[in-house]
Amino acid sequence: MQTIVQTNMRREIAEIPEAAARLLDRAAKDFAASGAALRAKDPAFVVTIARGSSDHAALFLKYAIELTAKLPVASIGPSLASIYGTELKLGRSAAIAISQSGKSPDIVALADAATRAGAASIALTNTLPSPLADACNHSLDILAGPENAVAATKSYVNSIVAGLAVLSEWTGDAALKRAVADLPRHFAEAVKLEWLEFSADAGDADSIYVLGRGPALAIASEAALKFKETTGIHAEAFSAAEVLHGPVALVGTRFPVLALAARDAAEGSVAEIADALSAKGAIVHITSARATRAKPLPFVETGHPITDALALVLPFYVFVEAWSRSRGHNPDAPAHLKKVTETR
Repeated sequence: MQTIVQTNMRREIAEIPEAAARLLDRAAKDFAASGAALRAKDPAFVVTIARGSSDHAALFLKYAIELTAKLPVASIGPSLASIYGTELKLGRSAAIAISQSGKSPDIVALADAATRAGAASIALTNTLPSPLADACNHSLDILAGPENAVAATKSYVNSIVAGLAVLSEWTGDAALKRAVADLPRHFAEAVKLEWLEFSADAGDADSIYVLGRGPALAIASEAALKFKETTGIHAEAFSAAEVLHGPVALVGTRFPVLALAARDAAEGSVAEIADALSAKGAIVHITSARATRAKPLPFVETGHPITDALALVLPFYVFVEAWSRSRGHNPDAPAHLKKVTETR
């Protein structure tokens, strides 16, 4: 069992199960109200507004909405409003804006523009009151609590939990609603998992690929960002369906690959690609028992394909925080970064 150093990041990772439970306990009325607003709007499409880890949360919700509500979802660039002054035709849409601080000017500007255009707009933020909450029709406090580490963890997870809870209310999906209610319990199991073999095999690597499909691709994107933030290495996230279309050219002997697979329709294809890369000499670890060459990593099964993917981020966070320290970095103080980035 590894010794846990209580960095802010590690402490906040440990708080994720409690933060999720607090959110689900206290925000039920807000979830219901937002879900009712979306049913009343009956949008033709959905747009998301976010940057950084919040944008990866939005990507997760994109897949969840498309799989559950059967509506197309697109991420729109905040600069369209803040820099280019474009007025998008969003009157038939729902808009989901995500920001921990709720005050990045470009996020606020686009959320405000979407609301003025007639979108049913919802803010997911860890800060109320905030300019973002004021810019939207509905605002949800994700109740992650103070997050002091620069690298977002519990606010990322709670943004997704809040979005999934609203989605379950909107669509009346009872299975998803039950799965979301069970998340604190599954998170408590997932945060105890250790990926020690992956840590040993990754060693002093200076580049890594993270693969996924569907909701797990959003987790892969978040993982690649956390590799960059906390360890300073080059990390890229790819769909397992795309990695063979060019990026594989950089995969040589002992090149580290992390393949994130959930218990969903894409698991078999992710395992197949993981085995193919392993056959090329790469060191591939995968959160699946279906691979034959890639090395399996422990994971928690939640019983639902969407929440199953979300649970993968907790053991990853535990791993990357410890790996950052093992490489001589302080995950609480990434180079050139600050907690709140206000872009225009």
